[in-house]
Amino acid sequence: MRAEMLTSILNELNGTSADIEASGVISTDGLMMAAVLPATMDEDRVGAMSAAMLSLGDRTSQELARGELEQVLIKGNQGYVLMTHAGQEAVLTVLAKPQAKLGLIFLDVKRAAENISKLI
Repeated sequence: MRAEMLTSILNELNGTSADIEASGVISTDGLMMAAVLPATMDEDRVGAMSAAMLSLGDRTSQELARGELEQVLIKGNQGYVLMTHAGQEAVLTVLAKPQAKLGLIFLDVKRAAENISKLI
């Protein structure tokens, strides 16, 4: 039931912008809780990498005295990966196209993360 509700939130998030290609909710230890990913993407790999990057971002933020981590943003020549905490035990990962309007995506991701945190 919870997985269905998480998937519903992800479907709604993906529908808010044509620039969002995929999204997933991952536990902080790297297990995929729910995902809306293309068939070509491996859920386990997305989960493990998201957890690793968020952990590294947390540590970097602390070590460099930047406060509590809010987001990790990775930009590649084929698009963006945005990760943000969704409660204490989960991470919301979003893949976006290279021409994405990040301001709108940040807003949509923040709302989705708040909704996810209420379920977890």
